[in-house]
Amino acid sequence: MTEKTTDFTRGPIVAPLLRFSLPILMALLLQALYGAVDLMVVGRYALAEDVSGVAVGSQIMATITNLVSSFAMGTTIYLGQKLGEGDKSSGSRIIGTSIVIFLTIGLLLSILLPVLSGALAKAMNAPDESFEHVRRYIAICGAGAVMIVSYNVLGSIMRGLGDSKTPLMTVAIASVCNIAGDLILVAGLHLGAAGAAIATVASQTISVIISLLILRKRTLPFTLTRNDVGIDRPVLNRIVRFGAPIALQDFLVGLSFLIIQAIANSLGLAASAGVGVAEKVCAFIMLIPSAFMQAMSAYVAQNHGAGKDDRALTGLKLAIGFSTAFGVVMFYVAFFHGNLLCTLFANDPGVVADGAEYLKAYGIDCLLTCFLFCFIGYYNGLGRTGFVMMQGVTAAFLIRIPVAYLMRRYVGSLFSIGLGIPCSTVYQIIICFIYYFVKIKKRGSCPAVRG
Repeated sequence: MTEKTTDFTRGPIVAPLLRFSLPILMALLLQALYGAVDLMVVGRYALAEDVSGVAVGSQIMATITNLVSSFAMGTTIYLGQKLGEGDKSSGSRIIGTSIVIFLTIGLLLSILLPVLSGALAKAMNAPDESFEHVRRYIAICGAGAVMIVSYNVLGSIMRGLGDSKTPLMTVAIASVCNIAGDLILVAGLHLGAAGAAIATVASQTISVIISLLILRKRTLPFTLTRNDVGIDRPVLNRIVRFGAPIALQDFLVGLSFLIIQAIANSLGLAASAGVGVAEKVCAFIMLIPSAFMQAMSAYVAQNHGAGKDDRALTGLKLAIGFSTAFGVVMFYVAFFHGNLLCTLFANDPGVVADGAEYLKAYGIDCLLTCFLFCFIGYYNGLGRTGFVMMQGVTAAFLIRIPVAYLMRRYVGSLFSIGLGIPCSTVYQIIICFIYYFVKIKKRGSCPAVRG
């Protein structure tokens, strides 16, 4: 079966970019449904302790999953640049090396996370009532980490090839399986947070199996054999060079949100569950900027590899315009109607009220993040992942966490705690502009960052 991939280096910009972004958006939407459906079903058919267990536990698993998928961006960027250069022969070595790297990471996580589940729940300051639920959720999802890792790596490889439709297909299959599993295990068998975790791992496993079956029938732009599956040191170094800064940044940024969750947990069970509910809502309202960020990474990587940096910049400007238009809508909904959004995930009036209060801060961030995420995708595609790491980490630990801590201490409301999020985004936007005018516009894109 031959699957057409996208060449971003010639022809119109807007239509191909939107066609590529839409499947990514839909895949992210369906992926967000994993935790969302878990929380919806648990919120309807279980206790507040289970809601807190899924909310806190899924935060930890999301942080770990984002860490791996961010590292896998090294594969997306390197593969995209090589295809942009016209060097298709390197593709098999890039994919073969990626398989070995991420399979090893997945197996290690599957061993370590169940062992460390109690310590992670304690580190999150999980309320006593929900501590065991949090621990079980982490342990079960952690045991299936190898499947979660495999899914994300397969998606990164396909996006590097310019194909965003296959990842959409596989996550759609997984989402349907997850919904069915939740209804059977949580609503039917009343297994609570543990049932939600089992459904998540099972659906990811089914998705990976089907993905592999699909890929076996695909015609790639290069030949991939068993001999290519191994560590090619130059390829490994390049993937690590591109992917490690993104992964470290996303891990530390995710850690900052876990710290904020822990700060909110100190306000009690309702606040803990409320913030978890707000985070699930946020996973949906941030989908469009996230889709444009991933699309920009692949788009810019190809054009940078082809030496068409002016075309890459034009694509950035267009993506910012489209993304920001949606951001205005998301701000209105999140800031003024957060209570309606939160009722999708919880019945408890206290949990809904706390979630809506915290969500207002995210509503403000919607106006800013749509701009920022496109810029991050642009820098990732150029291979400037070290800068992306620097701006993300400094924002998290110099702005986001200190503001949240000070607001908790001197104000005490969830809205004030959440204001650390848009404050850090403002800082990141300023840093991105400074970097562009100092490092990119004046000096031009450095050829050294290409593969």
